[in-house]
Amino acid sequence: MLRLEDVTKSYTTAQGPLRVLDRVSLALEAGRTAALVGESGSGKSTLLHLVAGLDRVDGGRIRVGAWEVTALRDAELATMRRETVGLVFQQFNLIPSLDVAGNLAFQARIAGRLDKAWQEEIVERLGLGAMLSRYPEQLSGGQQQRVAIGRALAGRPALLLADEPTGNLDEATGNEVMALMLDLVRRSGAAMLMVTHSPRLAGMLDERVMLRGGRLAA
Repeated sequence: MLRLEDVTKSYTTAQGPLRVLDRVSLALEAGRTAALVGESGSGKSTLLHLVAGLDRVDGGRIRVGAWEVTALRDAELATMRRETVGLVFQQFNLIPSLDVAGNLAFQARIAGRLDKAWQEEIVERLGLGAMLSRYPEQLSGGQQQRVAIGRALAGRPALLLADEPTGNLDEATGNEVMALMLDLVRRSGAAMLMVTHSPRLAGMLDERVMLRGGRLAA
C-alpha cells in the first residue's frame, strides 16, 4: 500500500541546506499499522507530508497504492488525497462554516463514498452524537480531534496518515480513542502510518519505525 524508496528532503536555512530526510526507504502493507517515532526534528512530520503529497521530495520515489506520488501534478495529488488518503494532523483543519455532521461527511461525500451506516457507527464509537449540530469553534480541542479522526475514516481511505492523533487528549481518553481508531482502521482494511512520541501508543500498532537524524534507525 505504501512504499518509499531512497527518499531525501532538504530545506534552505540561514546556515545553508538542512537535510531532513536522508535516503529513507520503507514499506507498509494494506491492513498493517506502523508507528513512526523519533526525537523532535528527526523528520517524522516531513515524511508524512511527503507521502500525502503536501510537499515534494528532492530525490527518491513514493508510491501509495497505484499512485506514483512523486510523479503526480498538483491536480492529480488532490485527487489521490481525496480518493485514497485520510489525514489527521495536529491542527485539526476542520471547516469552520460546517457543523460537526458536515465536517464528518465532507471527504467521504466529495470522494463519492458516503456510507450512512458507517458514518453512524463512527459517530457512535467516537462519542460525537450530542454535538453533530455544533460548529468547530464550539468544541474543545479534544472534541475537534475526535471529529478530525472521524472525518478521515468516514470515506474508508486505503491509507490513513496521522500526526499525534491523540495529542490533545488526556491519557485515559487518548488510550480509548486510539483503541477505537485502530479498530475502525482494521475493520476498514486501511493501512495506517502514525507519528507519535509515545512508546505506549506506538506499542499498540503492528510495527515501529524509528527515524534518527533523518535516517531509519535499527
